[in-house]
Amino acid sequence: MSFQSEKKVVLKFYEALQTCKVYDLPNVFSRFCSKDLIWRGFHPFNEINGPENVVKNFWQPFLESFSNVQRRMDIFLSGVNSLNENKDIWVVSMGHLMGLFDQPWLKIRETNKLTMLRYCEFSKVENERITEIAMFFDIPHLMVQAGKNPFSSETGISLVQPGPLTHDGLMFDKQDPDEGEITKSIIDSMCNDLKTWTSTDRQSLLDELKRSWNEDMIWWGPTGIGATYTIERYADQHSGPFREGFKDRKFNGHLCRVSEGKYGGFFGWPNLTLTPSGGFMGMPATEKKGDMRVIDMYRREGKKLSENWVFIDLLHFWKMQGIDILERTVNN
Repeated sequence: MSFQSEKKVVLKFYEALQTCKVYDLPNVFSRFCSKDLIWRGFHPFNEINGPENVVKNFWQPFLESFSNVQRRMDIFLSGVNSLNENKDIWVVSMGHLMGLFDQPWLKIRETNKLTMLRYCEFSKVENERITEIAMFFDIPHLMVQAGKNPFSSETGISLVQPGPLTHDGLMFDKQDPDEGEITKSIIDSMCNDLKTWTSTDRQSLLDELKRSWNEDMIWWGPTGIGATYTIERYADQHSGPFREGFKDRKFNGHLCRVSEGKYGGFFGWPNLTLTPSGGFMGMPATEKKGDMRVIDMYRREGKKLSENWVFIDLLHFWKMQGIDILERTVNN
């Protein structure tokens, strides 16, 4: 099955966004998007309905704050949503939106310097129109670049994250469908392990991870958690602390899961509902359930996964706990 026509729609949409003036954004969206467009983004944007509202609430303010914006993609793929009987086709783009931070955005003060907004975007294409978008972005990472660190400590390390080690993530051409099926099966297996974990014992965790991951895996986590390298460090610096830091875990499932070639990923809305038991990200225990909206993107090498880029709406999660990280940081 070919997804080239869907890729073409999204690439032309990106080209139009790149070259248009701010005042012409409504025309761009009317050309490429359904009038019933559903757009899902991280806090404070959340779910927006209708292309005109997406322009008004996200793209127009963003492009008025950041000049000369470039979309620097590291991964581009398309595939059938394996979770949907309708066989919906989604196109995925991941990388950074780079621009000059020349005006305040979300009350974050401008720097007049080059700034990178780490993003991943899933676009559902039907009849040559984009009908749904999930665009997740790492606002805390942008805040750090602007001199405002919203989190006091990390178990990993935050940095401007590179694309795949193999530099083969931009799949503009048709890929071998068998490779995509292999990737899908490994991601599915890994997800099943995540859904059924029952122990925080380190050796049990290592044994679980080794079923799906190569030893030199890299987990590219969001600012506030950070990135980590190798199975053992991932277990110590994220997976272990994460599992120990929550109780009453509920897996809500994903809205979309796709793969093409050696790459694949998914998103949920939300993926998980959790209650903090204390310690995660240096935060105290609460009795409040919180939702985690997550995008995960993966690169496969051989029969296991080697890289994972992760986008978690930490601002939304902690706001549900009564902590407005964005407001607290910009007013500090």
